[in-house]
Amino acid sequence: MTTPIRVDIISDVVCPWCIVGYRQLKQASQETGIEVEPYWHPFELNPDMVPEGEDLREHVARKYGSTAEQSAQARQTLQGIGASLGIAFAFGDNSRIYNTFEAHQLLHWAQDFGRTHDLKQAFLTAYFEDGKNVSDRDTLISVVESIGLDAAEARSVLEDARFAEAVREKEHFWTSRGVSGVPTMIFNAKHATSGAQGVETFSNILRQISAMSQTPA
Repeated sequence: MTTPIRVDIISDVVCPWCIVGYRQLKQASQETGIEVEPYWHPFELNPDMVPEGEDLREHVARKYGSTAEQSAQARQTLQGIGASLGIAFAFGDNSRIYNTFEAHQLLHWAQDFGRTHDLKQAFLTAYFEDGKNVSDRDTLISVVESIGLDAAEARSVLEDARFAEAVREKEHFWTSRGVSGVPTMIFNAKHATSGAQGVETFSNILRQISAMSQTPA
């Protein structure tokens, strides 16, 4: 049996291109028959975001200088790409962007149960498809509970912030190594890509890495 290709994915819960990029990678894996094993790592697009979050359109205009028309076009483009990957982006007039530090703490905690991947997917769905506030503790705990993890323990994790320092250290590790945008994917700890590359490109990457791993040293 061929060993799955390890893919370290540095990403944020509120990054639309992160869910797009992963779904493209997943589809590439299915189409090529080359198995991948994702490992998720924290990155905060907006570490200084206020607790109540910010209106998404105002945020994009302030941070990227986009006009209302450009922002609307970008959302439409994302919805089209998402639809082809089974993502129902629920952008609306009330869409907001949030701080994700506590979500990343729960993802770190979920490692102990081998459930980080499942929780990451549930957070992405909660935010992008259900329009949930992923900085709200009750919402986070509800998502945790929905995948069968212990809600009381998850709440305790957030209340005592036991993994806050570990998450900060992980974030610093990746930014200190030049990661400034997400998603960043590192294949077998050697080959890095940035952004949502597309199914065809990811398929080619998987084929090349698989071929290299089967070539005698």
